[in-house]
Amino acid sequence: MAEPLDDYIDALAKALALPIEEAWRPAIRANLDVSLRLARLVDKFALPDESEPAPVFTA
Repeated sequence: MAEPLDDYIDALAKALALPIEEAWRPAIRANLDVSLRLARLVDKFALPDESEPAPVFTA
């Protein structure tokens, strides 16, 4: 049975023309799972309306 992220992995690999070996798939899926969980935490964090972006510094 395919994992929910398998279609996403296949689509990204095709879009980026990246060959993916089957042995790599569990590690890729695990990393995407962690990344998505962290992204959900950031997305849930409400910023006050008066928040301003940080300045950009260049060297």
